[in-house]
Amino acid sequence: MNIIIALLVFTVIIVLHELGHFLLAKKNGVGVTEFSIGMGQRIITVVKTEKGFTCKFFPTMKYCDSREDWSGKTKYSWKLFPIGGSCMMVGEDEVNDAPDSFQKKGVWARISIIAAGPIFNFISAFIFAIILVANTGYNTNEVTYVKPGTPAAEAGIKEGDKIKEINGKNIVIGADYNIYFALNEVGDEPLTVKYTTSEGEEKKASISPNYNYYRLGYSYSAKTNEEPMEITSIEEGSPMEEAGFKVGDVILAMNGVSLKNTSDMENYLLENPLTENPVSITYERDGVEETTEVTPYYATIKSLQISMGKWEKGNVFQTVRYSASEIRYYIEATVKSLGMLIKGNVKKDDISGAVGIVDMIGDTVDASPSMSAVLLNLLSIAILLSANLGVMNLLPFPALDGGRLVFLFIEVVRGKPIDQEKEGIVHLIGIVLLMLLMVFVTYNDIARIIGG
Repeated sequence: MNIIIALLVFTVIIVLHELGHFLLAKKNGVGVTEFSIGMGQRIITVVKTEKGFTCKFFPTMKYCDSREDWSGKTKYSWKLFPIGGSCMMVGEDEVNDAPDSFQKKGVWARISIIAAGPIFNFISAFIFAIILVANTGYNTNEVTYVKPGTPAAEAGIKEGDKIKEINGKNIVIGADYNIYFALNEVGDEPLTVKYTTSEGEEKKASISPNYNYYRLGYSYSAKTNEEPMEITSIEEGSPMEEAGFKVGDVILAMNGVSLKNTSDMENYLLENPLTENPVSITYERDGVEETTEVTPYYATIKSLQISMGKWEKGNVFQTVRYSASEIRYYIEATVKSLGMLIKGNVKKDDISGAVGIVDMIGDTVDASPSMSAVLLNLLSIAILLSANLGVMNLLPFPALDGGRLVFLFIEVVRGKPIDQEKEGIVHLIGIVLLMLLMVFVTYNDIARIIGG
């Protein structure tokens, strides 16, 4: 069931991408031979002819070609496998002198058609974000916790303050703080932090990004401090990983002290800081309680050791504003992640393809306590995937929309198109390279899932 749900999420996102190409193609008079949902054998095909709508169940290509009244008309098809979709245009990948051929249209018309796919991904992500933020609220930039004894606490940062900037980077939502430390190269120099106190006073502080402490190597995410201590990530090679902990485990107690929620955990660690001594952790996995001993390790991390766990519901204007901030955050995260990948700062296990995403969606569905939570969590994933697909398709790589746009902009500069056959060879090479990358990522996903 989880696989079907994941495939449906993929399909919706890809179909919206293809819908962008389709609508702009129609607007610019380009013939669309077929607009389809899914892949493989056609289940049903609908065509609008001069006599009205006609449909056929399980039509073959031979049948479609034999229908004279379907000639030159757009076929709308629902196909067997719910994986993606397509928008096939006249003369898109071959020489065609028909007046409605893609290649016969002006260069700016072709640019708009190609760019429409990624743009529709961004638009759909924005719409998804509005629905999500309207229902769940937005993660504010208000500080909800400051770890005592840290440079941030010593600099005067307190609960209720709102972080506005870190080294010139605007912090609009809580996620901006997380992405700053996750995807920026933070050195040893103090960070300039601008913030507004709970009394409304504007302040600036110079805070060291280095935090030295004993740690276990896991993290959790919660919208309130009253949620259970469910592990959301475990660092590779950390004591928690070596002890056999897994994502989804719920921590129930430390050294015999009951921990019902994240607030209990914070209070416990405040009174009992981790040292070099082993810690006895009781946790629940699949309804079974177990106790394991874990020895913390001493490390230096780049963090201010503050939390921004407050969520608020706003008015219509705030919902739109913070929805736009959510999309900007996902786009920025994707771009910065690509930069880290190019620089070699990303491990292979940090890369996920379709199989990894399906597994993630399955875990999300399983962990959601209600149907409404399932829908909202899937909506959040759809925002991430839509923004990601939009950015990835704009990369100037052959076969991608961005690669096609490169050739079109070269045509704008040259005043004439590049030989279509040569361009086709370049895109073919791009397709082969993308297929090889897909095989590697898929193998990596499967190996990680089996190994995990």
